[in-house]
Amino acid sequence: MAKVKTTAFFCTECGNEFSKWTGQCPSCHAWNTLVEAPKRSSLSESVRSAGHLAVPVTLDEIDESREERFSSGFSELDTVLGGGIVPGSLVLVGGDPGIGKSTLLLQTCRHVSAAGRRVLYISGEESLRQLKMRALRIGTFTADMTFLCETRLETIAEVLRERTPEMVVIDSIQTMSRDSTESAPGSPAQIRECTNLLLQLAKGLGMAVFIVGHVTKEGTVAGPRMLEHMVDTVLYFEGDRSASYRIIRAVKNRFGSTNEIGVFDMQGDGLHEVRNPSEFLLAGRPEDASGTVCSCAMEGTRPILLEIQALVTRTNFGNPRRTAAGADYSRMNLLMAVLEKRAGLRLNECDAYLNIAGGMRLSEPALDLAIAAAVISSYRDRATDGKTVVFGEVGLAGEVRAVPHAERRAAEAARQGFTTCILPEASARRFKAPEGMKLTGVRNIAEAVAVL
Repeated sequence: MAKVKTTAFFCTECGNEFSKWTGQCPSCHAWNTLVEAPKRSSLSESVRSAGHLAVPVTLDEIDESREERFSSGFSELDTVLGGGIVPGSLVLVGGDPGIGKSTLLLQTCRHVSAAGRRVLYISGEESLRQLKMRALRIGTFTADMTFLCETRLETIAEVLRERTPEMVVIDSIQTMSRDSTESAPGSPAQIRECTNLLLQLAKGLGMAVFIVGHVTKEGTVAGPRMLEHMVDTVLYFEGDRSASYRIIRAVKNRFGSTNEIGVFDMQGDGLHEVRNPSEFLLAGRPEDASGTVCSCAMEGTRPILLEIQALVTRTNFGNPRRTAAGADYSRMNLLMAVLEKRAGLRLNECDAYLNIAGGMRLSEPALDLAIAAAVISSYRDRATDGKTVVFGEVGLAGEVRAVPHAERRAAEAARQGFTTCILPEASARRFKAPEGMKLTGVRNIAEAVAVL
């Protein structure tokens, strides 16, 4: 096959195209990110092959029935997707190696096929024998669930047009290749061209396509940044591989909110939904230990109780050490500076370590008061009441500001058995305390220290 000439170069970071190669991208100023783009684009060919007709229509002529969602079998995943799987959508699923991306999608395929829908699972990394070994650990599958091991996308496109499944999984996009692009599989050019064809097939045939993407050391999906712009939804599967829980969140969603999360528990027979994340994250919480405070964060429309841990100890070095796991490091330093100025704590002589138990990563300002309370508790080596939940935003003047959804946070804490809630006074005046709970409003850090 003749070599495909190239007339353009595109940046893998920002996606902009240029007529010649340079060491630094003129747009985003990133180094060594320009790669060749094939001159012959497969966009028009894939549109024609997918049966897409370029005929303008009015809004009234669009058939809404094709956009009806169907369930993935996981209510947690349906919530993150915005209510279910949308036919004709292209979904990118990223995550660390071994985190459970393939297991999640294989179980989703099992649920969807059990509901009578045609599903095709395409693997470029495992053989059919390996797929069967993994599938047998999950459960039984119906005849509507089919498997294919293939990396040549032209062959996959022919199978999709012939079989017309309602849901397709590509595992993974880095193993796929097109004959029209001479670069190796996994290169930015191959990933862009393969995703482009899958996008046209999904829209033209009206099938939901899930593609698995590997991640880089920085935690982002490998390949050109434009990959995330091309797809309809970007999901990240997160969690500590040494722990059993997994969290899935949407960073882009054209069909729903990007604030929802789903929580799963990894067991021997696959992933199980965690319907009550608060109880799951608070399991094993120490009693009568200093430096631990419970707070309530909002993930979309869901209030989640979690434990914030702090350890403050005298430093043995000239400069005190600061470490934050799961929380924003800059926010932690800001709050410690406020405590030094407004509460009189000599934290400049101490090392400080902050951790949000359970592996959650949150940057919500409503956790400020709980972080400050945990630091104070560890600094004075005095435990807080185990039945107390704390939330509120702290300003530079030491004031405690109101936070949204305070009533829902307090109600969730009361449902989990907490009896006292320390919150901003401005929020406490807006609603009635839940049954069995006492609301204590504070206006500044000094009042919070006195209460705690």
